[in-house]
Amino acid sequence: MPSELVGCEVRRTSFDYQVRLMLVDQPEPAGEPRVDAELVIETAFVLRDADGVSHELEPGSGPALAPVLALFGQTVSELAVPEEGTLTITFDGGARLSVGPDRQYESWGLTGRGVDPILVGPA
Repeated sequence: MPSELVGCEVRRTSFDYQVRLMLVDQPEPAGEPRVDAELVIETAFVLRDADGVSHELEPGSGPALAPVLALFGQTVSELAVPEEGTLTITFDGGARLSVGPDRQYESWGLTGRGVDPILVGPA
């Protein structure tokens, strides 16, 4: 489980046919961040915003992905990845993102410094 993401801040959000979040931890004394990772979401996911409204989102859906922008500057407060590969991230502002495995495609992946790479393929 990528528990090293707890405490990381969302420093960048971007989307096209994927949704990407850059997650960075505070710098160590030498000035380098302990974690500098990218979460890539490639299939449908659910984002519950800080007001408790759930948004069922699909990468590649353009303006419909606007709720993802609210994650910018948020800090990961909790994270869970059970055996079946569903990623659930809770942010300090109250939002929660959840993406599960897909039957046909890679659903999400994590790469970068300070994390073990993960790729969740078809279920």
